[in-house]
Amino acid sequence: MPRKAKRPCRYNGCPNLTESSSGYCSEHEKTQSRHYDKFLRSPEHHKRYGYQWRKLRARFLNSHPLCEQCKLEGRYTAATEVHHIKPLSEGGGNDERNLMPLCHQCHSRITLTAENRKRH
Repeated sequence: MPRKAKRPCRYNGCPNLTESSSGYCSEHEKTQSRHYDKFLRSPEHHKRYGYQWRKLRARFLNSHPLCEQCKLEGRYTAATEVHHIKPLSEGGGNDERNLMPLCHQCHSRITLTAENRKRH
């Protein structure tokens, strides 16, 4: 199957080409991600997902290495994300009963579905 053509990096003045969905080359992707986290995310996000959350997340993924959604569908995929079953914004907490290990694809799908339900 043919691959997509590489595009120019979105970073101003960068001559590199990239296949990344972010539009940035590997040299600038981390820089832009840090910039986004520091200046564009809300202070509330930083409170919820600080150092304590990162420790808890790492410990949870270590003890739950497989994606729950993929297991239900008969596949074994490594979990890379931790999903809050009841969102923190709706009063959910960080205890293990409210957490679910998911792969990136399943987490994106579940999050998008939940956002669409809120809108309608």
